[in-house]
Amino acid sequence: MKARLDYYSNPVGAKFQKGLNSAARAVAEAALPDAIGALVTIRSSQINGCGVCLDMHTKDAVHAGEDPVRLAMIAAWRDATVFTGAERAALALTEAGTRLADGEGVRDDVWEAAREHFDDDRLAALVSLIALINAYNRMNAITRLPGGEYVPGRWG
Repeated sequence: MKARLDYYSNPVGAKFQKGLNSAARAVAEAALPDAIGALVTIRSSQINGCGVCLDMHTKDAVHAGEDPVRLAMIAAWRDATVFTGAERAALALTEAGTRLADGEGVRDDVWEAAREHFDDDRLAALVSLIALINAYNRMNAITRLPGGEYVPGRWG
């Protein structure tokens, strides 16, 4: 499989990515637990069909010590016993925020469940991470950037 466009080498794409990477640093500094970040980026990437992001975030999560069983259960998190209440709330918010166009938006019960587990700073980081991974997913899925070649730690 070959990408439709070498988006990241294109001057416009590279400039946009530089801005996203700056936003990613701000999110990384917000002290959101690593496990939450991994679950959010993987679940959004599953929903959006972004192979390159799934490749990167699952490999990085395993490299950082995440349990492969938990990673395998992300798509079925509602029926899994391996996630904490905070992780479940983050996954629900991720799904709602990723599927905004499906009609419901982010329901109040989903927001309130997240609020039970995260203070304002971590909620802001969580919302920012959901927005950020959706942007990366869309750039990669639209251009059909293939996954499978990522080496853990390559991009931080």
